[in-house]
Amino acid sequence: TPTDIVLSSSSIAENAGANATVGTLSTTDPETGNTFTYSLVSGDGATDNGAFNIEGNNLRATNSFNFETRSSYSVRVRSTDQGNLSFDKVFTINVTNVNEAPTDIVLSSTTIPESSGTNVVVGTLSTTDPDAGNTFTYTFASGTGDTDNSAFEIDGASLKAKSSFDFETKSSYAIRLRSTDQGGLSTDKTFTITVTNVNEAPTDIALSSTTIAENAGANATVGPLSTTDPDASSTFTYSLVTGTGDTDNA
Repeated sequence: TPTDIVLSSSSIAENAGANATVGTLSTTDPETGNTFTYSLVSGDGATDNGAFNIEGNNLRATNSFNFETRSSYSVRVRSTDQGNLSFDKVFTINVTNVNEAPTDIVLSSTTIPESSGTNVVVGTLSTTDPDAGNTFTYTFASGTGDTDNSAFEIDGASLKAKSSFDFETKSSYAIRLRSTDQGGLSTDKTFTITVTNVNEAPTDIALSSTTIAENAGANATVGPLSTTDPDASSTFTYSLVTGTGDTDNA
């Protein structure tokens, strides 16, 4: 009768693929020259038999495992010799962690008000990754959507605008960012940064005429007023105010 079963390896890397070999089975038997067949059998420790299969003397994982989902499996293996005598043994199969690439980049805000100033934070970057506890470095990446990379800078996990933006000049910027984990694996993502309009102060007043004929009469028009303003479509009201040069407002 066989007295023991040995599995050459009891661990398998996650994402190894369908039917990847965990290890090779061999049998201890008092009789030399015996041959053995291996099978997965029910009984104590057979909890996860359905996740494995045996080909010849190789124990294989039927599907790829995910360390983050589950890292330990239990199987019960039987070795049967040519005389139909057998021995059962339970094995614990451990799934080992493999560094996996980040899957997404998130930017907490993709808008910035115009005239915000230099080096103002647009938003904070974070990364989605299958591996818990990974750390990430953020950089600009070249490729589709990198048109306006040069208008921004990255400080740690903060995306900053290098200069103050003007909505009336340009209201949308395209950038391409890369998140790289501590193992050198990365993912790229493009973002559209929108500049929001802010009401800005008028910059000048024009008076179409600054002369009036004597004896023109009460409430005669001197000239229409108009205003220069950075914001298109703004409307204006006019009033006489106190201050330097108000001598003749009355």
